[in-house]
Amino acid sequence: MLQFRAVLAGCGAMSRGWLKAIAETPQLRDRITVVGLNDIDPAAAHRLGTEFGLTHAAVEPDLDALLSGTRPDLVFDVVIPKARHDVVATALRHGCHVLSEKPMATSLEEGRDLIQKAQAAGKVHAIVQNRRFNQGVRRIHETLRSGALGTLNAIHCDFFVGAHFGGFREQMEHVLLVDMAIHTLDAARFMSGKTPLAVYCHESNPKSSWYAQDSVANAIFEFSDDVIFTYRGSWSAEGANTSWDSNWRIVGSKGTLLWDGENEFSANVVAGNEGFFRPLEAIEVSQPADGGQVHGHASVLVDFLDSIEAGRPPETVTTDNINSLAMVFAAIESARTRQRVTISV
Repeated sequence: MLQFRAVLAGCGAMSRGWLKAIAETPQLRDRITVVGLNDIDPAAAHRLGTEFGLTHAAVEPDLDALLSGTRPDLVFDVVIPKARHDVVATALRHGCHVLSEKPMATSLEEGRDLIQKAQAAGKVHAIVQNRRFNQGVRRIHETLRSGALGTLNAIHCDFFVGAHFGGFREQMEHVLLVDMAIHTLDAARFMSGKTPLAVYCHESNPKSSWYAQDSVANAIFEFSDDVIFTYRGSWSAEGANTSWDSNWRIVGSKGTLLWDGENEFSANVVAGNEGFFRPLEAIEVSQPADGGQVHGHASVLVDFLDSIEAGRPPETVTTDNINSLAMVFAAIESARTRQRVTISV
């Protein structure tokens, strides 16, 4: 196996999930050496280094200088979204492969530019869409692929979480769509295997919300093959949180699959052709095709390293992930114009 030298850019709370995955996963721990920590607040970088035993890693607030001094193979980009473009562009200029937090960019124009920069540099740039790497999403994907539900007709998703983050999220524009719904939209695209074509979306912010704006979104997406995907979401709904992975209803021509976003699945298909309500029978929800692809951050990171070693694109390479980003920005444009918007990259 190849050995990789890595610099972590952005030493805030999100970075702990990355370093924990590396420390606890042999396929990562034995292949990655973190040689540098970058943050505009050096004290935060030092605290993180101490917490994870990275006391020998260089700490430098200037990413350009840190990359020049450490010459890593990889940059792990965990900065806030508005800093992402500069961090990725700098890393690519230094000849590094880059794995970024979501969203991949703050606009489609920036996303396209980063794709061009990665291709020009001959380097891999991928996105941590860790929530598609969980057992539930993988099981639904396999069940749909098996044809057990028949032809896919619709996917319906509910996300209601009263999340009090504090910090930059509570001031973000379009916070739900940009910072959280990107996970759900990406998962729906992966589960279905369909192409997003158009969307109608409405954003709002209740008077009781602690976010500056746009903590609620309701959207209807049109997918290829006449599949409909509906999303109802709120980050300011108190009293009955759904799972972070949402609550799902998958409707096929033969029956329906329900998933609570955690451990509860049920699936029933029609078992006869008579009666006002047709008789049903329960079916098993498929298991993931690869049991190694259900560990969130760890699975994304392993796929990223394996793809570099094998010379293939990772599953969440930006040339594919920009399609999920396009869903987000089309939804935002629809909410702004109160019109149906075509989705394109």
